[in-house]
Amino acid sequence: METALTALTGVRHPIVQTGMGWVAGPRLVSAAAEAGALGVLASATMTTEQLRHAVREVKSRTDAPFGVNLRADAGDARARVRIVAEEGVKVASFALAPSRDLIAELKDAGVVVVPSVGARRHAEKVAAWGADAVMVQGGEGGGHTGEVATTVLLPQVVDAVDIPVIAAGGFCDGRGLVAALAYGAAGIGMGTRFLLTSDSTVPDRVKALYLAAGVRDVTVTTAVDGLPHRMLRTELVDSLERAGRTRTLARAVRRAAGFRRISGLSWSAMIRDGLAMRHGKDLTWSQVLLAANTPMLLRASMVEGRTDLGVMASGQVAGLIDDLPSCAQLVARVMAEADDVLERLRAPRSPSLPTLPTPG
Repeated sequence: METALTALTGVRHPIVQTGMGWVAGPRLVSAAAEAGALGVLASATMTTEQLRHAVREVKSRTDAPFGVNLRADAGDARARVRIVAEEGVKVASFALAPSRDLIAELKDAGVVVVPSVGARRHAEKVAAWGADAVMVQGGEGGGHTGEVATTVLLPQVVDAVDIPVIAAGGFCDGRGLVAALAYGAAGIGMGTRFLLTSDSTVPDRVKALYLAAGVRDVTVTTAVDGLPHRMLRTELVDSLERAGRTRTLARAVRRAAGFRRISGLSWSAMIRDGLAMRHGKDLTWSQVLLAANTPMLLRASMVEGRTDLGVMASGQVAGLIDDLPSCAQLVARVMAEADDVLERLRAPRSPSLPTLPTPG
């Protein structure tokens, strides 16, 4: 299936495995890329040295194109952009809109730039600045999310920009891919669906909780960092929502200290990153600290399997997923389903006339 996305990136199928902190590492990314999708390495939880090593590990595992997800508001964003360019990465994606200068620097190096947005005006802005494509995530998507559903946001953006649009938020199968294409998208992005594969390094007991979740078990909370965050509802999430300001601040400081040891960041750098993540919101100091060390809350679950200490970002689509295929099996299945749906839509149908009652 050829679309503007496959032509732009060189992948075989119009599917993107989105960048997920602590989840989208070299193993998952290379497996997705080998399967013909665009695997995207999550770099926000890596040091610059770890990022370069991870990129080289992916390249050692596959010759297929892949991408790196970057935080545009990170203090070392420009250094990470240089690594992406120097290592010959095909695609750079951004969780927030990058500056015009960052886009230009990447494009000059031959890197395809694909920012993620949650509003039409943001898509229009990055398109005007030279982005090659844009990923649109509706409110069904996992992690930080908005209020507008994908089915409403997607056509708005498709009509507003003249670059390829990738639909994300609520996709897990071939039917969704065909629906996105019908709206005018060039492909789909899937995060939770790739998290729940055998190639994902997330601990099995954590995957089991995702598989057991129903649609109503995936909630949106502002208790983690003051911003709407879609995740599985757990006792920890409930306790964060019930906790008072003093207890929340103490907990945030402890977790921030742990993240500082792992990341090597100074306290001032962590606070600066936390403030940058406010996006104009009026957050308390505990929320600023939680924003700065949200990666630690994710790491506890996604790496250590400690769901009592960490959060589990999740798209609402988790409630529809009940198996753990490999990336190769997943991508093949999605494309087979899409082909089947398209074939059925193309098949001629005989009009069925209503049966009229026989006159008495």
